[in-house]
Amino acid sequence: MSQPKTLFDKIWENHLVTKTADNQYLIYIDRHLVHEVTSPQAFEGLRVANRSVRRPNLTLGVADHNVPTTLRESGIDSIKDKIAKLQVETLEKNLLDNKIKYIPLKSKNQGIVHIIGPEMGFTIPGTTIVCGDSHTSTHGAFGSLAFGIGTSEVEHVLATQTLVQTKAKNLRINIEGRLHQNVTAKDLILKIISKIGTAAGTGHVIEFYGSTVSEMTMEERMTLCNMSIEAGAKAGMIAPDEKTFNYLKDLRYAPKERNWEAALMHWKGLYSDKGAFFDKEYDFNVDNLTPYITWGTSPEDGISISELIPNPKNIAETDKNKAMQKALDYMGLKPGKKLTDYKIQKAFIGSCTNGRLEDLREAANFIKGKQVAENVEALIVPGSGIVKEKAEQEGIKDIFVKAGFQWRDPGCSMCLGMNPDQLKSGERCASTSNRNFEGRQGRGGRTHLVSPITAAASAIEGHFVDVTEEVV
Repeated sequence: MSQPKTLFDKIWENHLVTKTADNQYLIYIDRHLVHEVTSPQAFEGLRVANRSVRRPNLTLGVADHNVPTTLRESGIDSIKDKIAKLQVETLEKNLLDNKIKYIPLKSKNQGIVHIIGPEMGFTIPGTTIVCGDSHTSTHGAFGSLAFGIGTSEVEHVLATQTLVQTKAKNLRINIEGRLHQNVTAKDLILKIISKIGTAAGTGHVIEFYGSTVSEMTMEERMTLCNMSIEAGAKAGMIAPDEKTFNYLKDLRYAPKERNWEAALMHWKGLYSDKGAFFDKEYDFNVDNLTPYITWGTSPEDGISISELIPNPKNIAETDKNKAMQKALDYMGLKPGKKLTDYKIQKAFIGSCTNGRLEDLREAANFIKGKQVAENVEALIVPGSGIVKEKAEQEGIKDIFVKAGFQWRDPGCSMCLGMNPDQLKSGERCASTSNRNFEGRQGRGGRTHLVSPITAAASAIEGHFVDVTEEVV
């Protein structure tokens, strides 16, 4: 009898080319996503070395980080920043020169790389997927091994369709229970990271498992896997099931007809065997989970929105005490108060974490018939042109616009300060993005990570809100 294997081990072994050194392996890469920020130097490296792209049909490119989310009619010419514009122009030229599929800025399929990959069926179970972007882990929701890589590694994949890697360890997070109304996958992953910390997953691939995960939609699973990197993990994964297969069927790049049936047979074997060994395991129950929010400048600085802001004086460890105080000073918060006591100036719903159709539906349903507070600028940024189109068809756009939200074009937007959508110094933002580092959304900006429902409700009230309580 063969030894029980984890989902990660099965995919790893299926893609192993050779062992190169002690715990160093060459693995085959099935799918490669590129955008304008991390690819220019990689393509230049190929040119200097007179190398070609090994498998251009397995690469997909799109601009998403630098693109504006307003006044996009003129395409690239709508980008006012010279460096940002040059990066997008360079991406287009590189992809054209190498016969790589490109989704132009004016295409309805354009959007955030980690949203368009799944919705186009480029992301499928059992594959290895890489991108020069940390949140490539999103694609692990489909039972793929997906992770971010550096620029030199981007070049290596382009040239060889392989990558040298250290084999990660296995970590399982078991999640049981049922999420309450208005409590989301975003709240769950924020709680998990707050409890295990940002270093718990270092050197590991996380598999999310349990009845709660089985009940989740694909959109919710993508949110979990997206932020697994914030727990320090190499990647996050969830075993594919009927929900996965139904999501992928008939999508543009998904297998068709006989190939679909063959793929399905393979995909149904992608799960961790009973008795498979995990180097670490954590258990969580969501029956009493409440909305979560970050108070500091790390994703692990999370608390229930009903809790008091922590006091560094209660922490004996000197280094941690100092770090907490520094974070509180930057964020302009006082220990012992509730975050619901604090006003916001911005609300942002979007990003590769929460820019999907389901995220917009949930937020729109909560704020229907209400109005954004006078002191708040609220942005809705669909994660792709397809999400935008469907939201408009469903009347979701109308709900947001009537409430006073700005309806934008797709892009990374306010997730990070690489485009015009930025916070001013001192501004406080309810954000559905994935990182709350100092200056992440703009120099001096104060970012609080929340769910789409919490962000929308906070925009209406003008301050942070516990969405499990009635909002007037």
